[in-house]
Amino acid sequence: MSNGPMYSGQSIRVTALADGLAELCFDRQGDAVNKFDARTVQELKEAGEALAQAKDVKGLIVTSAKDVFIVGADITEFGANFERSEEEIAAWAFEANKVFSAIEDLPFPSCTAINGFALGGGFEMALSTDYRVMAATAQVGFPEVKLGIIPGFGGTVRFPRLTGADNAIEWIAGGGQNKADAALKVHAVDAVVAADKVRDAAIALVQQAIAGKYDWQARRAQKKGPLKLDPIETMMVFGTAIPFVQGQAGKHYPAPVEAVKSIQKAAGKSRDDALKIEGQSFAKVAKTTVADSLVGIFLNDQFLKKKAKGYIKAGKKVEQAAVLGAGIMGGGIAYQSAIKGTPIIMKDIADKALDLGMSEANKLLSKQVSRKKLTPEKAGAILSTIRPTLNYGDFGNVDIVVEAVVENPKIKKSVLAEVEGLVKDGTIIASNTSSISIDDLSTAMKKPENFLGMHFFNPVHRMPLVEVIYGEKTSKEAIATVAAYAAAMGKTPIVVKNCPGFLVNRILFPYFGGWSMLLRDGGDYQKIDKVMEGFGWPMGPAYLQDVVGIDTSHHVGDVLAEGYPDRMSNKEFKSALDVMYEQKRYGQKNGIGFYKYEEDKKGKPVKKVDPQTAELIASVQPNGSKDFGDEEIIDRLMIPMIIETVRCLDEGIVETPTEADMGLIYGIGFPPHRGGALKYADTLGMKTVLEKAANYASLGKLYEPTESMKKMAAEGKRYFPK
Repeated sequence: MSNGPMYSGQSIRVTALADGLAELCFDRQGDAVNKFDARTVQELKEAGEALAQAKDVKGLIVTSAKDVFIVGADITEFGANFERSEEEIAAWAFEANKVFSAIEDLPFPSCTAINGFALGGGFEMALSTDYRVMAATAQVGFPEVKLGIIPGFGGTVRFPRLTGADNAIEWIAGGGQNKADAALKVHAVDAVVAADKVRDAAIALVQQAIAGKYDWQARRAQKKGPLKLDPIETMMVFGTAIPFVQGQAGKHYPAPVEAVKSIQKAAGKSRDDALKIEGQSFAKVAKTTVADSLVGIFLNDQFLKKKAKGYIKAGKKVEQAAVLGAGIMGGGIAYQSAIKGTPIIMKDIADKALDLGMSEANKLLSKQVSRKKLTPEKAGAILSTIRPTLNYGDFGNVDIVVEAVVENPKIKKSVLAEVEGLVKDGTIIASNTSSISIDDLSTAMKKPENFLGMHFFNPVHRMPLVEVIYGEKTSKEAIATVAAYAAAMGKTPIVVKNCPGFLVNRILFPYFGGWSMLLRDGGDYQKIDKVMEGFGWPMGPAYLQDVVGIDTSHHVGDVLAEGYPDRMSNKEFKSALDVMYEQKRYGQKNGIGFYKYEEDKKGKPVKKVDPQTAELIASVQPNGSKDFGDEEIIDRLMIPMIIETVRCLDEGIVETPTEADMGLIYGIGFPPHRGGALKYADTLGMKTVLEKAANYASLGKLYEPTESMKKMAAEGKRYFPK
């Protein structure tokens, strides 16, 4: 056999090497990574046929010419694929699997050199060869359940037969990425070597298999035969795994349990019958609205990352930042900037506040140390890049100032005017405000073009969203610089046009408005919380009010009532929120709101029912209590939220449906399996949304759909076309 090409495609080439070896190399043209799209699967089929027909090949290595091995399937193809019927999807999966089985069935030993990420279909490719050698820096795993689906290229079949059912259940249902030592421990790979030795090691292993040192046929028979479990072991393993996985995943996420059931159903079968079962299970979850939403979120996230790259190109790089106002918020902003590599000055007028800000940053860094994410030395070095100060001494060198003083327009304006006089020309000044108009604040500035809003969500280190709010006079460069700084801090920036409440609070408060009316009409606050948590919110509305802070919510409610008096006026009736506010029951911050809070051993607040709450709410229920059905509770809260999201889109507050929905998912924990308010409207269908809104027309403008919604319903359109 002469050295040279045996097969050449746009993603795959097969080359003859010395000593009867062949190399199948993944090298997707025009892309930085390898992924499995329909074309690559077709090329793999052709490459497999070429290898099967080759006369003098004695062994095969599978490699990648990229820094990664294969990152997985091409997710952009899922939409059209999943539109097919369940039977068609199952048949497609079975046909695709014949391609991987053909590689597995080649009449000579094979080994994959996993040089970088091998995820999903990429890892399943590696499992179809007899052996796997992995770079110490690489990672492998099955992230499919995070997209609402299960492995579809043989992962639920080959992996349990290689590693045992317990390990397979943990890896596949968990959806995590695993390092080399973990992969070696469960026998997912056969050797771990330095990254630059991985190809040589794969060649050496195949040569030893050819020489008879390794029984590659026994290994292959193990992967192709039934799972080695007797009936009692089978009952034990799956009997405990299914309830456990169900408990971990929760009722809204069927894929992890479906993956386990697929492994169980196929346990006693040979490979080809087992693959048919996997295909049927894959098709079943691919057709769920959960998969539709989670795949959508993945693609939306890619869109936002691409947009952030555009801002990074257009903006100025922030080398030195400053935050005005220490305390919990200022400390959180300083920590986030410093841990991601941008040094920051933290300025306040009181030592006590600076101590609080530094101790907040220190506490967050200590947590990273205790979780082994940072060494104590590294944490110390990061902390030293936060400089607390009582004066403006070094403000001449900063590129951006984030103002995070109290939410009071007068105080903010005086601080903003003061700092503007002390910074160099071109320094961007951003106000971290949750509700005050950027155009109003900009009246204090001599250069409003360098001023905008940068709204962080609490707690800063955990919440992924930053709203970047531009006013009428904000320059494009200032917007890009602040969005780029947010991205450099590891956050997702969403650029929003100034309006009362900006994007997220403006959409959240109609939901609270619907809830206030439901309580007024006799709803039970505990049942409403339970129903909305059942819908998928991390916490129901009363609990959420306690976490936000009743006083904060009351204040933002006033701002929005002034901004949108036709639908958010809070003067028409006395609400349950008003009562809590008057009683100084501010929520978690002072231990009592709709619920009362007691600290557990770790100092975390634990929610308890307070008997007085029902009495206080009863005082603002003129017609007494009433039992509402689950659907009515959901509709009365969610319809106003959908309508307000549409208004934000119609008014150009946000540019795209993607940014509107992702703002809600990242900013307030909108249930991911429902994809966001506009995706939820698509799932219901706009005609249904209008019918539901019509049921509550008597409740006023909050339930009045926009003209654009009526037009969409008439034309049968969606916010996210298939």
